[in-house]
Amino acid sequence: MLNTLQGKMATLNSELAYRIKLWQYAPKLPVLEESDRQIVNTLKREGAYVTSLTDLGLTSTPEMLKAAYQQLSRMADVNNTHLSEKLPQIYTVTDLPEFFNWGQDNRLLKIVENYIGLPVTFHGVHLRKDFPNEHQFGTLLWHKDSEDRKIVKVIIYLHDVAEKHGPFEYIPLHLTSFPHLNSYRIDYQLWQSGYLGINDEEVQKIIPKSAWKSCPGAAGTVVIADPRTALHHGTIRTEARLALFFVYTANPPKRPELCTQYWDDTFSKPEMLQEIS
Repeated sequence: MLNTLQGKMATLNSELAYRIKLWQYAPKLPVLEESDRQIVNTLKREGAYVTSLTDLGLTSTPEMLKAAYQQLSRMADVNNTHLSEKLPQIYTVTDLPEFFNWGQDNRLLKIVENYIGLPVTFHGVHLRKDFPNEHQFGTLLWHKDSEDRKIVKVIIYLHDVAEKHGPFEYIPLHLTSFPHLNSYRIDYQLWQSGYLGINDEEVQKIIPKSAWKSCPGAAGTVVIADPRTALHHGTIRTEARLALFFVYTANPPKRPELCTQYWDDTFSKPEMLQEIS
């Protein structure tokens, strides 16, 4: 009982310190252009914002895209047709300057900082190929990420993504946030799953499918999302999806041990790809 009480007090103290930091840092947040303010406001209201590389207009985009397609051409073929659950093929490309420079773009960092409300850190980039699967598991289940209290993931589609490719899908925050009753029901279902995720049928009992927001788009579509606050998943797909994932949190994040995967040896790196090609 004492340990439980101490744990709850520690959590309350941590959350109070976090709220104080937000209040103290608010006057220091960088000034945004009106179009970028719209991105931040939509993220706060919806949990996701859909745009394109063209509309973002970052100067290093051509070099980043060229490097992305070069790395895709070096991806090793995966023989997984016999598997009932096909895990994604993930490469960590953070060390390549074309990706690192794009992710560190000052304008992008200002958008992220205004959303998170604190100094931020760019953790890295995953180049990811998601394979067709017939049933939900892993990130195909509805879930929330856990690296921090707020997270920004910038997802870039590297080809046209239709429903058959399993686009990113989320539920708008006003349907799942406190004090809405759905907030408690969703959190309970996630807790029951051991925070591994919940399937479509379970979610549909709480929130009708008509309210779910799917994000298909042409090559170059950019989905800026907070996968911590927004319930989300990748949908069942019959064809592979290729995308980049750029990841940001506050500095430091609440759970730094979950962020090392974006730069350490959890997944293959370009040096290993060079050996394969």
